[in-house]
Amino acid sequence: MTAGGDSAAATVFVAVSVEDAFEVFTAEIDRWWRRGRRFRVAGAKVGALTFEPRLGGRLFETVELSDGERTFVVGTVTAWEPPRRIALEWRNVNFAPREKTAVEVTFTPSGDGTMVRVEHRGWAALPDGHPARHGLVGAPFARMIGMWWGDLLSALREHVASSRSPS
Repeated sequence: MTAGGDSAAATVFVAVSVEDAFEVFTAEIDRWWRRGRRFRVAGAKVGALTFEPRLGGRLFETVELSDGERTFVVGTVTAWEPPRRIALEWRNVNFAPREKTAVEVTFTPSGDGTMVRVEHRGWAALPDGHPARHGLVGAPFARMIGMWWGDLLSALREHVASSRSPS
Protein backbone atom coordinates (compact mmCIF):
# COMPACT_ATOMS: atom_id res chain seq x y z
CA MET A 1 0.00 0.00 0.00
CA THR A 2 1.34 3.46 -0.82
CA ALA A 3 1.34 6.34 1.62
CA GLY A 4 -0.96 8.33 -0.65
CA GLY A 5 -3.66 5.68 -0.55
CA ASP A 6 -3.63 5.04 -4.29
CA SER A 7 -2.98 1.31 -3.97
CA ALA A 8 -3.82 -1.57 -1.65
CA ALA A 9 -2.78 -5.22 -1.76
CA ALA A 10 -3.71 -8.49 -0.09
CA THR A 11 -2.17 -11.95 -0.37
CA VAL A 12 -3.32 -15.43 0.62
CA PHE A 13 -1.82 -18.91 0.42
CA VAL A 14 -4.05 -21.64 -1.04
CA ALA A 15 -3.02 -25.29 -0.84
CA VAL A 16 -3.53 -26.12 -4.53
CA SER A 17 -1.51 -25.77 -7.73
CA VAL A 18 -1.30 -22.49 -9.61
CA GLU A 19 -3.58 -23.96 -12.28
CA ASP A 20 -6.21 -24.95 -9.72
CA ALA A 21 -5.96 -21.62 -7.90
CA PHE A 22 -6.52 -19.73 -11.15
CA GLU A 23 -9.45 -22.00 -12.04
CA VAL A 24 -11.11 -21.56 -8.64
CA PHE A 25 -10.56 -17.79 -8.65
CA THR A 26 -12.16 -17.35 -12.06
CA ALA A 27 -14.57 -20.21 -12.81
CA GLU A 28 -15.84 -20.60 -9.24
CA ILE A 29 -15.91 -16.90 -8.31
CA ASP A 30 -19.61 -16.94 -7.42
CA ARG A 31 -19.04 -19.80 -4.99
CA TRP A 32 -16.26 -18.16 -2.95
CA TRP A 33 -16.88 -14.40 -3.29
CA ARG A 34 -18.64 -13.28 -0.13
CA ARG A 35 -22.28 -12.22 -0.26
CA GLY A 36 -24.05 -9.25 1.29
CA ARG A 37 -24.06 -5.49 0.80
CA ARG A 38 -20.37 -5.11 1.59
CA PHE A 39 -19.31 -7.39 -1.28
CA ARG A 40 -22.13 -7.67 -3.81
CA VAL A 41 -24.32 -5.33 -5.80
CA ALA A 42 -27.18 -7.74 -5.05
CA GLY A 43 -26.74 -7.35 -1.29
CA ALA A 44 -29.37 -9.63 0.26
CA LYS A 45 -31.04 -10.29 -3.09
CA VAL A 46 -30.31 -13.30 -5.30
CA GLY A 47 -27.37 -12.62 -7.60
CA ALA A 48 -24.63 -14.44 -9.50
CA LEU A 49 -21.05 -13.27 -10.09
CA THR A 50 -19.50 -14.38 -13.39
CA PHE A 51 -16.09 -14.07 -15.11
CA GLU A 52 -15.89 -14.15 -18.90
CA PRO A 53 -12.53 -15.97 -19.35
CA ARG A 54 -10.86 -13.92 -22.06
CA LEU A 55 -9.16 -10.61 -22.83
CA GLY A 56 -11.95 -8.03 -22.99
CA GLY A 57 -14.25 -10.31 -20.98
CA ARG A 58 -16.32 -9.01 -18.12
CA LEU A 59 -16.61 -9.63 -14.41
CA PHE A 60 -20.28 -9.01 -13.76
CA GLU A 61 -23.07 -9.66 -11.32
CA THR A 62 -26.53 -10.58 -12.50
CA VAL A 63 -29.21 -9.63 -9.97
CA GLU A 64 -32.86 -10.59 -9.69
CA LEU A 65 -34.84 -7.40 -9.05
CA SER A 66 -38.59 -6.92 -8.68
CA ASP A 67 -38.81 -5.72 -12.29
CA GLY A 68 -36.59 -8.47 -13.72
CA GLU A 69 -32.96 -9.43 -14.10
CA ARG A 70 -30.25 -6.77 -14.31
CA THR A 71 -26.51 -7.07 -15.01
CA PHE A 72 -23.87 -4.88 -13.34
CA VAL A 73 -20.36 -4.94 -14.85
CA VAL A 74 -17.68 -4.35 -12.22
CA GLY A 75 -14.64 -5.35 -14.25
CA THR A 76 -13.32 -5.63 -17.78
CA VAL A 77 -10.42 -8.03 -18.35
CA THR A 78 -7.31 -6.16 -19.56
CA ALA A 79 -4.93 -9.14 -19.15
CA TRP A 80 -5.84 -12.84 -19.28
CA GLU A 81 -2.71 -14.95 -18.75
CA PRO A 82 -3.74 -18.31 -17.28
CA PRO A 83 -2.62 -19.55 -14.86
CA ARG A 84 -0.36 -16.70 -13.69
CA ARG A 85 -2.15 -13.35 -14.01
CA ILE A 86 -5.42 -11.51 -14.51
CA ALA A 87 -5.82 -7.74 -14.74
CA LEU A 88 -9.09 -5.83 -14.70
CA GLU A 89 -10.34 -2.34 -15.25
CA TRP A 90 -12.53 -2.06 -12.13
CA ARG A 91 -15.64 0.08 -11.82
CA ASN A 92 -17.77 0.20 -8.69
CA VAL A 93 -21.48 0.67 -9.38
CA ASN A 94 -21.21 4.19 -7.92
CA PHE A 95 -18.46 5.26 -10.35
CA ALA A 96 -19.20 7.97 -12.92
CA PRO A 97 -18.81 6.87 -16.58
CA ARG A 98 -15.12 7.86 -16.85
CA GLU A 99 -14.05 6.71 -13.38
CA LYS A 100 -12.12 3.46 -13.07
CA THR A 101 -9.43 1.73 -11.04
CA ALA A 102 -7.21 -1.27 -11.82
CA VAL A 103 -7.03 -4.70 -10.20
CA GLU A 104 -4.20 -7.16 -10.81
CA VAL A 105 -4.32 -10.74 -9.53
CA THR A 106 -1.20 -12.91 -9.62
CA PHE A 107 -0.77 -16.61 -8.88
CA THR A 108 2.72 -17.68 -7.79
CA PRO A 109 3.86 -21.21 -6.87
CA SER A 110 4.86 -21.44 -3.21
CA GLY A 111 5.83 -24.70 -1.55
CA ASP A 112 2.85 -27.06 -1.70
CA GLY A 113 0.47 -24.44 -3.04
CA THR A 114 0.01 -20.98 -4.50
CA MET A 115 0.25 -17.41 -3.29
CA VAL A 116 -2.65 -15.39 -4.68
CA ARG A 117 -2.03 -11.65 -4.58
CA VAL A 118 -4.48 -8.89 -5.42
CA GLU A 119 -3.35 -5.31 -5.94
CA HIS A 120 -5.99 -2.62 -6.46
CA ARG A 121 -4.59 0.68 -7.81
CA GLY A 122 -5.75 3.97 -9.24
CA TRP A 123 -7.79 5.30 -6.34
CA ALA A 124 -5.99 8.67 -6.43
CA ALA A 125 -8.00 9.50 -9.56
CA LEU A 126 -11.20 9.61 -7.49
CA PRO A 127 -11.99 12.79 -5.54
CA ASP A 128 -11.72 12.72 -1.74
CA GLY A 129 -15.49 12.99 -1.31
CA HIS A 130 -16.29 10.10 -3.67
CA PRO A 131 -18.87 7.67 -2.22
CA ALA A 132 -16.53 4.70 -2.84
CA ARG A 133 -14.16 6.18 -0.24
CA HIS A 134 -16.69 5.97 2.63
CA GLY A 135 -15.27 9.21 4.06
CA LEU A 136 -11.65 7.95 4.07
CA VAL A 137 -8.61 9.25 2.18
CA GLY A 138 -4.92 8.38 2.02
CA ALA A 139 -3.54 5.54 4.12
CA PRO A 140 -6.79 4.91 6.08
CA PHE A 141 -8.64 4.41 2.78
CA ALA A 142 -5.93 2.09 1.43
CA ARG A 143 -6.10 0.06 4.66
CA MET A 144 -9.87 -0.30 4.25
CA ILE A 145 -9.51 -1.52 0.65
CA GLY A 146 -6.70 -3.90 1.63
CA MET A 147 -8.84 -5.35 4.42
CA TRP A 148 -11.80 -5.71 2.02
CA TRP A 149 -9.67 -7.71 -0.40
CA GLY A 150 -8.13 -9.63 2.51
CA ASP A 151 -11.61 -10.67 3.61
CA LEU A 152 -12.40 -11.86 0.08
CA LEU A 153 -9.12 -13.77 -0.22
CA SER A 154 -9.83 -15.45 3.12
CA ALA A 155 -13.11 -16.62 1.59
CA LEU A 156 -11.15 -17.94 -1.40
CA ARG A 157 -8.80 -19.87 0.91
CA GLU A 158 -11.76 -21.31 2.86
CA HIS A 159 -13.49 -22.37 -0.36
CA VAL A 160 -10.34 -24.05 -1.69
CA ALA A 161 -9.82 -25.88 1.61
CA SER A 162 -13.36 -27.23 1.59
CA SER A 163 -13.65 -28.07 -2.10
CA ARG A 164 -10.21 -29.10 -3.41
CA SER A 165 -7.54 -31.63 -2.55
CA PRO A 166 -4.04 -30.24 -1.92
CA SER A 167 -1.75 -30.09 -4.98
